[in-house]
Amino acid sequence: MITKTFMAKEDEVAKKWYLVDAEDQVLGRLASEIARRLRGKHKAIFTPHNDTGDFVVVVNAEKVRLTGRKMDQKVYYRYSGFIGGLKETVAKTLLIKKPTEMLMLAVRGMLPKNSLGRRQLKKLKVYAGDQHPHSAQKPEKIELL
Repeated sequence: MITKTFMAKEDEVAKKWYLVDAEDQVLGRLASEIARRLRGKHKAIFTPHNDTGDFVVVVNAEKVRLTGRKMDQKVYYRYSGFIGGLKETVAKTLLIKKPTEMLMLAVRGMLPKNSLGRRQLKKLKVYAGDQHPHSAQKPEKIELL
């Protein structure tokens, strides 16, 4: 008897929409759970080389919290490619200026560093306030952690 390994195909996987409220959630723990949902690791049909994950809508990203003194000490770097083009931003100012960016960067770091990871990141929709335009997709509200 020959047993075959099941490989899920992207077309055959039903993609669900989830709604996550980030208010008073710790950034890293929230990001790791979101990355897990985006990849599809919570499903029994998870296939590493295919996008079997779901869509995740995050609201209240501006109310996410960091533990310890990270709000003042954590630094985000970006490089323009030119000499002297290294810019740095402290987490507190990043949260004020671009509240959605901190969560996007945290989740991006937990996804694969290839074209599959970039495709999976597009399924993440982050909003600073409590309103989102995805009510037509009927996202299922989930409590993470």
